[in-house]
Amino acid sequence: MTAVLAASVVRELHTGWAWFVVIGNGVAGVWALAAERFAALRHRALWVLTAVVEAAIVGQAVLGVAVLSEIEGEAPDLHLFYGFVAVAAVGIIYSYRAQLARSVYLLYGLGGLFLMGMGIRAMILG
Repeated sequence: MTAVLAASVVRELHTGWAWFVVIGNGVAGVWALAAERFAALRHRALWVLTAVVEAAIVGQAVLGVAVLSEIEGEAPDLHLFYGFVAVAAVGIIYSYRAQLARSVYLLYGLGGLFLMGMGIRAMILG
């Protein structure tokens, strides 16, 4: 009985956390794009938010693996694919920050919106 309850809690956490990932990356992406245009929006808080919501993607993937280990059957393949792409994209975005230092706000702005889109697609399919 407690295993069923734990699986239900993990599944609900995975579902709820998805909203944080989607909304958080959308906000961070829009803020970074606005900071590309308006220097007054370039605050340390932008980078803190970006780090938190990008780390949240990794947490979401860990929760997803926990859900998969508890459910019977399989998750939709594209749901898993979008989750993998989102985690990989975080690494790719981070790895290009030095090369695109002159356009770092544009990189993280578009990257945040891309990650938001991956989250939306995964939610639709999951």
